[in-house]
Amino acid sequence: MTVRIVRLGAPRVAGEGLRIGTVRRPPRGVPAARFASDDWYDVWYPELAPSPEVVKLGQQAQTDKDWEAFKKRYRAEMAEPAASRTLDLLAALSHTADFSVGCYCEDEARCHRALLRALFEARGARLE
Repeated sequence: MTVRIVRLGAPRVAGEGLRIGTVRRPPRGVPAARFASDDWYDVWYPELAPSPEVVKLGQQAQTDKDWEAFKKRYRAEMAEPAASRTLDLLAALSHTADFSVGCYCEDEARCHRALLRALFEARGARLE
C-alpha cells in the first residue's frame, strides 16, 4: 500500500488507487463529470493546495531565493492544525490503502507536490 505523487492529467498507472487533486482550482474547460475519466482526479481536496497568495509566489519564483520563500510559506500553511492533521491521516492511510495526490505542474521540482512528498516522508508514509 502506498501514496503516489502524480501530475494530474497524466495517465494513471496500475495500482494508483484514488486520485486526490490538491489544487486550488478545478481544470479549466473540463466538465466535472469528466474529471476522473480524463485522469485529472477523483476527489478535489484544495485544503492541501497552497493559498492563492502562496500560489502566486511559486508561479512568480525566478530565483532559488524566490523558490525558498515559496517553500517556507507553503510549509507554514501545512503546519496549521487542519492541514497537519490531514497529512497525518493520509500518511497513516498509506500503510493500508493505495491512493495518489497531485497537481497540474509539469515540473515536480518546482511544484508544491515535491513539498508534499517531503511532508509525507517526514510522517513515515509509504511512498511509491
